[in-house]
Amino acid sequence: MLYAVKEQGKFRYIEEGDGEPLVLLHGLFGALSNFKDLVEHFRRHYKVIVPLLPLFELDILHTSVGGLAKHVHKFLEVKDLNEVHLLGNSLGGHVALVHTLKHPERIKTLILTGSSGLFENGMGDSYPKRGDYEYIRKKTEITFYDPAMATKELVDEVFEITRNRIKVIKIIALAKSAIRNNLGEELSTIKQPTLLVWGANDTITPPFVAREFNKLIPASELHFIDQCGHAPMMERPQEFNVVLDNFLKKHVSTATVA
Repeated sequence: MLYAVKEQGKFRYIEEGDGEPLVLLHGLFGALSNFKDLVEHFRRHYKVIVPLLPLFELDILHTSVGGLAKHVHKFLEVKDLNEVHLLGNSLGGHVALVHTLKHPERIKTLILTGSSGLFENGMGDSYPKRGDYEYIRKKTEITFYDPAMATKELVDEVFEITRNRIKVIKIIALAKSAIRNNLGEELSTIKQPTLLVWGANDTITPPFVAREFNKLIPASELHFIDQCGHAPMMERPQEFNVVLDNFLKKHVSTATVA
């Protein structure tokens, strides 16, 4: 199902359903399509909101995890969202962590899947190589347990981004920012109930990263999904939705989840 992209000032987002807000933050090569199964499932009981993160619109000085976290903070203010269930995948998880550490007052629960913030193995010093389609295809495939998930449409989408020199510079800036911005010492201050959903076969943020997050975030619970890589909500959407459903049921105030 296609959802209309709304605009409010400088913010672009989709918003579907009613109930407590479930805000979804995509990763470095993420798009609205990454969350299509999640949106379709949870829009029945929650107000599901997916802001389009300005990965390529910020000036180079603010093209960082912190810059994106500020954008999310302003977005939640403009939308006047409270009691937010904040979910982030990959770089989006990192942004969700930084936002929650700086502005915990609007966040009710935190959900991380394949999040950076402690360790991340996806970019490498030379990533991304411009104009090398086969390299981009292989890099896209390692996101998943099943390489067939890296469809031609998805690879083409990533390849098109990497053909733009300015976008490549900003991708590298964001990747380096994520590596520098290690949150290990701060995670113990997170008070929100936190759900960690990880692919058991994630090679970008491997399972030991999930266990470390689980150890460092006090009120956290960890679930692994078998035969699954770095994007569980795409590769194993049914299992992911069940785990998230069960978690939200424990913490939601006004919605009744079927």
